[in-house]
Amino acid sequence: MSKLSPIINPEEFLNIKNSSEVILIDARAGINAMENYQNEHLKGARFVDLNQDLATVEDPANGGRHPLPSLEKFSQVLSKLGISPQSHVIIYDDKNGSNAAARFWWMLRAVDHEKIQVLNGGLQAAIKAGYPVSSAIETSEPTENYPISKWNLAQADIEEVETARNNEENIVIDVRDKNRFDGLTEPLDLIAGHIPGAINIPFSENLDDDGFYKPVEDLAKKYKEIIGDKNPENVIVHCGSGVTACHTLLAMDYAGIPIPKLYVGSWSEWSRNDRELATKETNNSFGYNKN
Repeated sequence: MSKLSPIINPEEFLNIKNSSEVILIDARAGINAMENYQNEHLKGARFVDLNQDLATVEDPANGGRHPLPSLEKFSQVLSKLGISPQSHVIIYDDKNGSNAAARFWWMLRAVDHEKIQVLNGGLQAAIKAGYPVSSAIETSEPTENYPISKWNLAQADIEEVETARNNEENIVIDVRDKNRFDGLTEPLDLIAGHIPGAINIPFSENLDDDGFYKPVEDLAKKYKEIIGDKNPENVIVHCGSGVTACHTLLAMDYAGIPIPKLYVGSWSEWSRNDRELATKETNNSFGYNKN
């Protein structure tokens, strides 16, 4: 069997929407996420909460704003959603897959779930393509606890990032927008800036003007040029709290590139510890030169 693409286009999605094997997940995040879901969601979609289901709320200085939940907790979440190892899971959000949809995709891939896809273009694209919407709260029959033994996709912790940022054999990629990277603005964390030595490749560059992932060939060319002959194990990707970084990991997987390491703690952890900081005042900025 050929490998299932991690991205599914709205037209493909419409063709299989009535399949009994498909479990559709609404992974919108933010203050009003649940309310927005209750007002309107894709028909049949079950809701997953970023803060309660896909992360554990602890001290941001120890793991960042969205550290991974325990394996036991994640197994219980999957059971509650009715997901078994055989399920075909399709996830969407309202941020072109850049928010919790990509995070949930990474987590499922990290526990070796095979049939997992993110809806290209997200909620808006599916509605435009004619997918029906609903305001009914979807329920599901819980399954047996999903068997999980460990996270099987590579992660980097703060100490590994500290070493990697000063090593020419490593690349540390920050996917936040340029203004946050350059320290001009910071809407979520205490300090504006970035990890010294990191390069900035905003996740938004993975998308075309319509909010869909760029063609596989374009993404492959872009990231192969950036990574060069570096070992994929020496590439670390992060963002503010380990959520939108998964959008770039998804883009790389879509392009056929081995999935690099995720630094879950990201800037939210780094900036709350006694680490060197690159801020607007230090004039220490490392952008990605597209030329």
